[in-house]
Amino acid sequence: MSGTSQEPIGWIGCGVMGKSMCGHLLDAGHPVTVYSRTKSRADDLVARGAVWVDTPAEVAARANVVFTMVGFPSDVREVVLGERGTLVGARAGSILVDMTTSEPTLAQEISVAALARGLESIDAPVSGGDVGARNATLSIMIGGDAPAIERVRPLFEIMGKTIVRQGDAGAGQHAKMVNQVLIATLMIGVCEALLYAYRAGLDLETVLEAVSGGAAGSWSLTNYAPRMLKGDFEPGFFVEHFIKDMEIALGEARRMNLALPGLALAHELYLALRAQGGGRKGTQALLLALARLSDVTWEPRVSPATG
Repeated sequence: MSGTSQEPIGWIGCGVMGKSMCGHLLDAGHPVTVYSRTKSRADDLVARGAVWVDTPAEVAARANVVFTMVGFPSDVREVVLGERGTLVGARAGSILVDMTTSEPTLAQEISVAALARGLESIDAPVSGGDVGARNATLSIMIGGDAPAIERVRPLFEIMGKTIVRQGDAGAGQHAKMVNQVLIATLMIGVCEALLYAYRAGLDLETVLEAVSGGAAGSWSLTNYAPRMLKGDFEPGFFVEHFIKDMEIALGEARRMNLALPGLALAHELYLALRAQGGGRKGTQALLLALARLSDVTWEPRVSPATG
């Protein structure tokens, strides 16, 4: 496999991030075969030259490298290991790349099943949200055989900027859990800080200008706080998917006999947000659940100068 522009690619999953990621491969000149559970989500990609097929197995039959970017571990299991999954249709020598945030043990199970059929598999979850997907600046955390990863690296480089092998099968998923543990508690801090500033009557944009460049600065503060100020709680990453990630991490922590009370707290707060109807909002909507605890009605505060 050369990684040239003629490399036939398969893509499964056209959600908030997956559509942009697949679009970058199309723009780079790769022939792409696509499948999504909701066909209409792939319409734009098909209009740009992707070929639609009706099953994951058909995607795999037409591609040398098959990417999956779906929602939950159960979805990964269905599209890879199911009766019409990629494992059934893939040709010997092909590589299956799962970019979903999923379970390390499932990545290991897929690796064993793939090797038994003469295939390679890679777990390569990403961080960067919708912004990173659109701008091709994702961080990609990779588990799998090193030579296979190097064969796919030119494709990863089309979608992301930070591409690091973490170890064997499942290691990419473990690294993504580290990422999610960090984000979970950071989001509590961002939301609580903004609520404090809001109740204190400070100009929120001025506060952000002051703290973002100092020790308190973070990716979440830079990218999500401005959305909160505008009252924009649309998903760059769904709350319900983040809850799934935290539950995977908590399960792995229990298996390793680790106590992670900060993560457990974040999980409970996001469960409250989902119970309040926020499951399909973006993770920054945690602000709304925390505001409710203090009987704060959050109203967008954006100065006239910035709209």
